[in-house]
Amino acid sequence: MKKKLMVLLCLCISLNAFSRQVKHTFKLGESDFLLDGKPFQIISGEIHYPRVPKEAWRDRMKMAKAMGLNTIGTYVFWNLHEPQKGTFDFSGNNDIAGFVRIAQEEGLWVILRPSPYVCAEWEFGGYPYWLQNEKGLIVRSKEKQYLEEYRKYINEVGKQLAPLQINHGGNILMVQVENEYGSYAADKEYLNINKEMFIEAGFDGLLYTCDPENDLQKGYLEGLLPAINGQDNPEKVKQLIGKYHNGKGPYFIAEWYPAWFDWWGTPHHTVPAEKYTKRLDSVLAAGISINMYMFHGGSTRDFMNGANYKDISPYEPQTSSYDYDAPLNEAGNATEKFRQFRSVIQKNLPKGTQLPAIPADKPTITIKPFRLVEKFAVFNCLPDAVKSENPLTFEDLKQDYGYMLYRTKIKGGKRGMLQIKQLRDYALIFINQKRAGILDRRLNQDSLEIQLPEGEVELDIFVENMGRVNFGKYLLENKKGITERVLFAGVEVKNWQMYSLPFNSIAKVIANKIPGTATGEGPVIQKGSFTISTVGDTYLDMSNWGKGVVWLNGHNLGKYWSIGPQQTLYVPKEWLKKGKNEITVLELIKPQHNSLEAIGTPILNTIK
Repeated sequence: MKKKLMVLLCLCISLNAFSRQVKHTFKLGESDFLLDGKPFQIISGEIHYPRVPKEAWRDRMKMAKAMGLNTIGTYVFWNLHEPQKGTFDFSGNNDIAGFVRIAQEEGLWVILRPSPYVCAEWEFGGYPYWLQNEKGLIVRSKEKQYLEEYRKYINEVGKQLAPLQINHGGNILMVQVENEYGSYAADKEYLNINKEMFIEAGFDGLLYTCDPENDLQKGYLEGLLPAINGQDNPEKVKQLIGKYHNGKGPYFIAEWYPAWFDWWGTPHHTVPAEKYTKRLDSVLAAGISINMYMFHGGSTRDFMNGANYKDISPYEPQTSSYDYDAPLNEAGNATEKFRQFRSVIQKNLPKGTQLPAIPADKPTITIKPFRLVEKFAVFNCLPDAVKSENPLTFEDLKQDYGYMLYRTKIKGGKRGMLQIKQLRDYALIFINQKRAGILDRRLNQDSLEIQLPEGEVELDIFVENMGRVNFGKYLLENKKGITERVLFAGVEVKNWQMYSLPFNSIAKVIANKIPGTATGEGPVIQKGSFTISTVGDTYLDMSNWGKGVVWLNGHNLGKYWSIGPQQTLYVPKEWLKKGKNEITVLELIKPQHNSLEAIGTPILNTIK
């Protein structure tokens, strides 16, 4: 018995050795990364901590180990951690240090990407909205105010994460400076300022940059490790990176894309695993290190989706599902891509290495149709108005996300074109609280012809921020709401009342309000509940609804929109409870609909 106890004790010591504060070394060799002086190949997958419930972080890490990954990559998101100027938050799902520590406990290294700009299909590319209120501030530049705010932020991040670097006994192998900067500009002085701020914040280990191959020269900073994105031909990778290291490595593909993300109104993006297995095999066989973007996408909640906008294409807001057709699906279950990639990784591991068994898919539940029994008209739940001769933006009112109602009175009895100059991004137009039309920035719409009844008319414009642009030059043009002016029949409309509706707390919006039959055709808030005896993952079927947001037990589940491709909202089992569960829906365009159900599988590819 004593011998058995000693064996168990030794096993526990062995399993926990990685998670203790044991100092390791991680350096650049001539052709390899060197972990404690021995060649080490990074096999990493990206997981973003805010896109996964904190309660599920450990489960996702175990799945990473089961596929053969030894490292996790993640961005750090400035707008989560400093939502308002000077107010920092590293609690709950924002506990990035906790995320890193769980990875260490599970025997995983971490690649950290804390630069203020992340892209990541994330609101404003990770920048907090309030930067736009600092007069003259220019993101991704040497402008003084930007660098001051940047420095404050990265110092706070350093307090959280610098002690977790490998050279301090933690598990952070490398830290990325900026993010695909070569795709944006080529200012080496700016890049060097970034590097120096990182070092001042305590990031004194191995630093690197990453860029697509065509932008590698512009984004590379001498003295740092250059990494490449999107290229997986081993010869090309070695040739391109070798140019900056005297023909030597190590060689790191910082973003390897096994699939892609979705935006509203376009089909769900999928790529067969077979298209990538041979590429993965060739990369690993060549000794090249790799980070899959994404290994697990998860979901983008709390109004945090971003958008793309290019001169040649319309505005493209991204969906709440960030399934990405990744090896691990939105719910965290293994896919066929997972299994095929695992086989490739297993083949390239040292002989005799055994991967953990693949955890079984999590059980799902269904919820029979039920009705939402309380209804509140949003127009009856308005906060105090702010008055202005001209319409004000979200930023003017220090509002980050959500919605804003613009209201004014105009003289009726005529027909004319209503035009909203630079609408950002989606507007419901109401005449005396009857809906007159919808304008959608995706479709380059800013005008509609309306007939005003006789007398004084109440004009309401209900505007949604559908996500700030996260990539390219339009980062600098990212204010929301009515950002210029409103014209009717060629005459500017003045004297506005603005009502901020960020919906960051749905409970506050309807607090002390009495539900009733919603009049008019405006947006409504509906509440209801359902009771379950078993907890499991499920998917709210929103395919018969219009457009809006859902909250479950106080958690924002994300946005839905009938145009697709996403028709369901993923409900993590961690946010459900046995017994009664509360649900709230903000519905913009189908106020009479009130029936809801949950199904066992997602619908991610239905366009209407």
